[in-house]
Amino acid sequence: MAGHSKFKNIMHKKGRADAARSKLFSKLSRDITIAAKMGMPDPAMNSRLRLAVSMAKAESMPKDNIERAIKKGASGEADNMEEIRYEGRGPGGIGLIVETLTDNRNRTAGNVRSFFSKFGGQLSDTGSVSFMFDHLGEIKYPLKAGDADTIMEAAIEAGAQDVETDDDPEDGGHTIYTAFEDLNEVAESLTKSLGDPKSTGFVWKPQALTPITGDPVRTLMKLIDALNDDDDVQNVYGNFDISDEDLEALG
Repeated sequence: MAGHSKFKNIMHKKGRADAARSKLFSKLSRDITIAAKMGMPDPAMNSRLRLAVSMAKAESMPKDNIERAIKKGASGEADNMEEIRYEGRGPGGIGLIVETLTDNRNRTAGNVRSFFSKFGGQLSDTGSVSFMFDHLGEIKYPLKAGDADTIMEAAIEAGAQDVETDDDPEDGGHTIYTAFEDLNEVAESLTKSLGDPKSTGFVWKPQALTPITGDPVRTLMKLIDALNDDDDVQNVYGNFDISDEDLEALG
């Protein structure tokens, strides 16, 4: 799945260059709040909250911000927040999944639809794209956590499904995939053998990649950037593969 890793690298680099820290913290806070709302406000007793807090800590989010987000969810302030998933096609027929967290369904739907329309895409019904993806747990470790064989052995022992290692010295690392329902158990096992992960969460991993080249690449990236810049959008996933030449042309 090199293309998928390439996609993640693009988004990582783009995030480092463009995403304001305050906006990142805002999205992480909302994820913590909704997790606390849906279960116990104690991460030790709420696996989803534990994952959200882990993600926030991985991004160096201050402890006070995390505690404030938990209290907001526990107090009922987030009762009007809901998670909505949108699916559609981008330029070149690329499948896109957009996860949102919103207190205004109409606003979010209108914004997402306008982004797709503006940048050559089209929203479609739920299930029309997600069948081409697997909803999995994802655990990330930096390269320094161990060599590929060490990580693979630990992952197999913990019950993971697959491991991908990218040895790029700048953006590389180990990505471990688990069945959706096994994420917490595998993450806890790996923490004992490898230490704390860089990040832990759920992702939509494409089953196959669709090559895209030329002008549609730039338009697709504009669509993804617009979606990621929206405050209600939490995550965007796509099943595209971009050549090194087209990556370089993006600048």
